[in-house]
Amino acid sequence: MSIRIHTVEMHTGGEPVRIVTDGFPQIEGATILAKRRYVADHLDHIRRMLMHEPRGHADMYGVLPVTPDHPEADLAVLFIHNEGLSTMCGHATIALGRWAIDTGIVTRTEPTTEVVLQVPAGLLRLEVEVAGGVTGRVKFHSVPAFVTALDADVDALGYGTVSVDVAYGGAFYAFADAARFGLDVRSSPTRELVDAAWAVTEAVKTTIAIDHPDETDLAFLYGTILTDGGDAWSPEPTANVCVFADREVDRSPTGSGVTGRIAIQRSKGLIAMGTERIFESVTGSQFTGKAIAATRSGERDAWIVEVGGESYYTGEAEFTLEDSDPLPSFLLH
Repeated sequence: MSIRIHTVEMHTGGEPVRIVTDGFPQIEGATILAKRRYVADHLDHIRRMLMHEPRGHADMYGVLPVTPDHPEADLAVLFIHNEGLSTMCGHATIALGRWAIDTGIVTRTEPTTEVVLQVPAGLLRLEVEVAGGVTGRVKFHSVPAFVTALDADVDALGYGTVSVDVAYGGAFYAFADAARFGLDVRSSPTRELVDAAWAVTEAVKTTIAIDHPDETDLAFLYGTILTDGGDAWSPEPTANVCVFADREVDRSPTGSGVTGRIAIQRSKGLIAMGTERIFESVTGSQFTGKAIAATRSGERDAWIVEVGGESYYTGEAEFTLEDSDPLPSFLLH
């Protein structure tokens, strides 16, 4: 076997989290963003092996633990998916909160254990519930979240003019009301949701400039989130579906997307500071989200958002690659 990689398998809201625990080649770079570039430039064949068929699938998601370069961080990670590497992932962050404690990276304390996680987007502070020695629900405090466009019109191929908001919650997303396409997040066929979201993503990429005040590596549109239009505060859950990377569908409510939606709702005056909302995914799984502090990101108003959810273990795996294998990875749509 030319490659042998061990992983811990988890899910958050139905969205997979494949955490590499051993066997991945050394990742070079002085900073986490340099490490991200190194994996993209030199180790992408292994990323494809772990994410694509026959060992993964079109909607697989993974985590590469790396050495942190921030003095406060307990651990640092890179995020991988079907297209490449992300800058932030809320559902994986929730899983990593439990995993960091259960593996002894962070010492377990009850009733809450704090974990500080470094990701390409910045530093995240996690609070993990612990009862009877068992880790449970996880909350994390986001990087500064901000809005770059509100009610902007784009021409989505096959759908005409669509009004979108664009926000950053560790990654940039376009947000649009699914009803504009005659769709319902909770009941419409997934393929129709994907097609509409992809058309918006392509339109926004060619229409709206994406910029980040601190790092050019963070300045790209990650995907589109279609919502049920429920941005005004309500005690009832509001649903959304995230289509990101190469048409990948998030089974969870999308932690970085929840962060971006809260920033939009704050920008529009639709939700008060500290008011918690419930966000629901296509699987019916739920995250909570609320703005807990106002801040700035460059010249923009920004917010720190608390996102909460639950993650579960699904197994462990060892992935191998034989030298003679003519199909180390492939991806079908």
